[in-house]
Amino acid sequence: STMFLVGLSGGIASGKSSVVAVLRELGCAVIDADVIARQVVQSHSKAHQQILQHFGTEILLENGEINREALGNIIFSQPEKRRLLNSITHPEILKEMLKQVLKYFVLGYRYVILDIPLLFETRGLTRFMKYTVLVYCDPPTQLARLMKRSGLGTAEAEARISSQLPLDEKRKWATHVIDNSGDRESTRRQVLRLHARLEDSLDFLWARLAAGTAVAGLGGLVFLLLRHFIS
Repeated sequence: STMFLVGLSGGIASGKSSVVAVLRELGCAVIDADVIARQVVQSHSKAHQQILQHFGTEILLENGEINREALGNIIFSQPEKRRLLNSITHPEILKEMLKQVLKYFVLGYRYVILDIPLLFETRGLTRFMKYTVLVYCDPPTQLARLMKRSGLGTAEAEARISSQLPLDEKRKWATHVIDNSGDRESTRRQVLRLHARLEDSLDFLWARLAAGTAVAGLGGLVFLLLRHFIS
């Protein structure tokens, strides 16, 4: 097979969603970890029940769904709670991502983009990516965009940004960088160049994953991915 995996990440207000929109326009297969994260905590799911056990019913909305803002406020200020939440949701997220990767493999896609906000923070999944892409913007632009988008004051916005790994640090680990500091057309041109480069790539990561599956079986591969993702 010629399919390989591409990890895509960014930072808060760096403009990753704009890049993903262009990739989808180009017909790329994109697996959005945030969307999956919302799906796996829906009412009556395994993760939903575990979250209620540890965080209580006060984080629920009237319709029974989890209030993401309320939960986010808890884990933002309490790192141990954030680690607990991750230990509940990450295995479920990863299992669903693997299912979607296999779907695109069967459909014959050239490559699959895994849109993972904390790709460079966790680092566990980067070894399974042939390429990693960072959506970057300079710090002043990032701060201004976040304040405008969220209505936060300077101190609040800076606190949100500082809670993540700095974009300049992530840049060291990325194999490709899309600089989204400028206008939309500039970003679009960079995405088009990246897409063309990926389409022409002769490096195939899927062979590594397929070999592991043949030896250990799909269950072994899932275990390996889960272990690295939550480590």
